[in-house]
Formats: sequence, C-alpha cells, structure tokens
Amino acid sequence: MNAAPADQIRLLDLQAIDSKLDQLAHRRRSLPEHAEIDKATADHTALKDLVIAAQAQQGDTTRELTKAEQDVEQVRSRSARNQQRLDSGAITSPKDLENLQHEIGSLAKRQGDLEEVVLEIMERLESAETRVTELTARLEHSTVVLTEAEARRDAAFAEIDAEVEKVRRERETVVAVVPADLLKLYTRLREQQGGVGAARLFQRRCEGCRVEFAVSDLNAIKAEPKDAVVRCDNCGRILVRTAESGI
Repeated sequence: MNAAPADQIRLLDLQAIDSKLDQLAHRRRSLPEHAEIDKATADHTALKDLVIAAQAQQGDTTRELTKAEQDVEQVRSRSARNQQRLDSGAITSPKDLENLQHEIGSLAKRQGDLEEVVLEIMERLESAETRVTELTARLEHSTVVLTEAEARRDAAFAEIDAEVEKVRRERETVVAVVPADLLKLYTRLREQQGGVGAARLFQRRCEGCRVEFAVSDLNAIKAEPKDAVVRCDNCGRILVRTAESGI
C-alpha cells in the first residue's frame, strides 16, 4: 500500500487522538466512585435488610405484649368478680367460701406471674424499638453516602464526556483527510494490536513495540519509497517515518 508521507504522519495524530479516547474510556470505567458506590450500595442493602428484620421483630414483640396484657386483664377481671362475690356476702357455704378464697389467691399469683411476663416483654420491646431507631438512622446515613457518591460519579462522567466529545470532533477532522484504504488498515491493526495501529519510527526504534532495528533493517526501510506504507516486522503496526527516524 502507498500513501503520501503527509497522510501517514496524520496517522500519528489520529493515533494520539484514539489513545486519548481510550484513556478517557479507561478513566471513566476506573473512577474511584465506582468502588465507593458498590460498597455504599452493599451497605445500604444490608442495612435495609436489618431494618426490615428489626421492624418485624418489633411487630412480633408488640403483638406478644398485647396478648400478655390481655391475659393479665382477663385474670384481673376474674379476680375482681370473685372479690365482689366474696364481699357481697351472697356465698354462705363454708366450702364454697374456701374454694372462692383459694381461687382468688391462685388468681393473684397468676396475675403476678403474668405481670412479670409483661415487664419482660416490655423490656424486649424497648430494646427492639431502640434497634429499629438506630438502624433506621444508619440506613438514612447510608442513603446520603450513596447519593453523594453517585453525584460525584455523575459529575466526573459529565466532565469526561465533555472532553470525549471535544476529542471526537478533533478525530472527525483528522479522519476526513486520511485516505480510506489507509484508514481501514490502521483501524484493523488498532483492533488487533491493543489500540495502537500506527507507531512512529523514532531514532531507529518502533515506538509501538519498542524494538530497535538493526542497521540492515533500517537500510531496508530507508530504501522504501517515501510513499510506501511500511510495517514493523516485529509487531506489524504501520511504521511512520519522520525526520527524527534516524534514517
């Protein structure tokens, strides 16, 4: 393939632009905010699960407390009714009086036991409510952390994308004057060679693979017509000759 020396040199400009675009793409992918957002998202999800579990425990304990208080109230009401019967004097049978007094005593003990249960449940409920409050506060804080990290990422995206747009316009200007066949070769080699399709021959060295040419190889390159598109024997990239090539 042949191409005017000026067109070949333009490939170096195009390569510099494409390398810049690759760097910007890498920078976009490698923003530290990505790791921050991943961690913040994981923390937020874990805290949300903990809040849900804590709220469920609080709800279960609240229902348990309601049931225990109802049990106490039932015993208290029955004891009150028995006491009224005892105080009314309507029961005259000594055996019936003895049975009633025994039941009142049993109910009093039962009520005391149930009230202890209520107190224990109330303590657990208070602990559950405290945990829900603490976890909810931590969840709210994690939301702020996540939102701030996403805002920083989006701001960095906007800055990078603006620069990418500018560089792409520069690329369009260069691509417009590069011959189609030369551009096609450059594009194919760039895809094959890790993003570098054209490299400068600088002081007897290929800047693509950093290999220094032997004198015989340099003489062979020097013998090529100026419009010949030379390829590096080592890496296969387009080797662009300039005044600083050392030949």
